[in-house]
Amino acid sequence: MTWVLRASAAAYVAAITSIYAHHVREGLGSFEETPPAPEEVARRREAVLGLGLPFTVAEEGGRVVGYAYASAYRPRPAYRFTVENSIYLEPAIHRRGIGLKLLERLIAECEARGYRQMIAVIGDSANAGSIGVHTKTGFRMIGIHPAVGFKFGRWLDTVMMQLPLGAGASTVPPTE
Repeated sequence: MTWVLRASAAAYVAAITSIYAHHVREGLGSFEETPPAPEEVARRREAVLGLGLPFTVAEEGGRVVGYAYASAYRPRPAYRFTVENSIYLEPAIHRRGIGLKLLERLIAECEARGYRQMIAVIGDSANAGSIGVHTKTGFRMIGIHPAVGFKFGRWLDTVMMQLPLGAGASTVPPTE
């Protein structure tokens, strides 16, 4: 079956909510412990889009099977050229290249918008799939925060990875 990437739409909120709920209930990629309601997912999606940031879905056979978005890394103005990425897939489609394509598109869209750095905060230092897909796109490991999360009865690390976008830090960004 073939899949396509497209900009998210409000009609995709139910599918996005379902995919994310699985990761909250079963996975370690999100440190949330209670899945948010569709209304909260819709609010979060609108917040991303309201900042002019990309929010992309992957569809296979007309069904949303994954999504990725960029969000503000931190709220203070000095961070305005840095974004953080998030990618979530249905478990059945892992290792088929869809996460890689979602991340590549997210990188391209953020570069086109003038962002200079992308940060990945990966839940669980044993998350080889996420670390691997970020490494394939050029992210480099910048650190590990050991034992900062506690979920499913165990301590979890977060892995920090970073990718320069466009000119990165080699030039001063245009003044606004």
